[in-house]
Amino acid sequence: MPSHFPKTPEPSRHLGDFDHFDTVLAAEAASALTRSAYRRDLLALAELAGDTDLATLPVRTARGFVRILVGRQLSGRSVARMLSAWRSFYRIMMRDRGWSANPFATVRAPRTPKPLPAAFDAEAVNRLIDNVGDDEGIDCRDRAILELLYSSGLRVAELAALPLAQVDLVAGLARVLGKGGRTREVPVGATAIEAIRRWLLMRPQYAAQGVDTLFVSIRGTPMTTRAVEYRLRHWQLKLGLTERLYPHKLRHSVASHLLQRSHDLRAVQEFLGHANLSTTQIYTHLDFAHLKEGYDKAHPRAKRSDDERQD
Repeated sequence: MPSHFPKTPEPSRHLGDFDHFDTVLAAEAASALTRSAYRRDLLALAELAGDTDLATLPVRTARGFVRILVGRQLSGRSVARMLSAWRSFYRIMMRDRGWSANPFATVRAPRTPKPLPAAFDAEAVNRLIDNVGDDEGIDCRDRAILELLYSSGLRVAELAALPLAQVDLVAGLARVLGKGGRTREVPVGATAIEAIRRWLLMRPQYAAQGVDTLFVSIRGTPMTTRAVEYRLRHWQLKLGLTERLYPHKLRHSVASHLLQRSHDLRAVQEFLGHANLSTTQIYTHLDFAHLKEGYDKAHPRAKRSDDERQD
């Protein structure tokens, strides 16, 4: 990985300060990797400061360092990590060396936009699931897994741990234990119910005695999250899909599809089991992207005609 900073010898002016900070980190049981990363961040600080004494570094100059880092194409996350190291260094220097202030105490990194969650379109999900055979035992189980992931928007850990007794196929509901020990009921769609019923006919051939989870491995034990991910990867390769297939992508897909059709953010929040509405709101961006695509194609004044472009 290329460095964003020139390779320069360690500055003698602050070498003792850096060594002292490293000693403090070692006493606090920081790993060698952490200490090495902090050292690099301090050398970057010294490079930015040049002849300026770090002990009297002005806040305005400290803020300027952030602008320089952004100009060097560092991500907001990388800048935040460096600022954290610098703030820690100054706290120790104020405590042990009598430095008067921490110029980075109020300096913050720019926000890095969160990437939109990846999602299939509805037609792609239908083609995917319809092409998973359900005649043989394991294939039948995998079809039920895919149907339930998409039908109910489950996290992979929720699906793997789902007890058979918590699935009511008559009512079309599943009771799920989610993050933070929160329990919620989610709907189970008709095609998922049908797929689960077929799997339940074959499940006794696989499940070991006393295993109560809905889905089991070929050894009869509860499926692990890794095993579910592996099986989806298996179907991605078998079906020749160019897009990655993983459990959370189906969760993202059903969330965006529901929001596109219902526009009920609160209902989608409850469906997904999000503690905070802000977590669900990221799907509004997917909804807008879908709307914008349709707008560009359908609206008569969304874009210029080919003749106008030629003019």
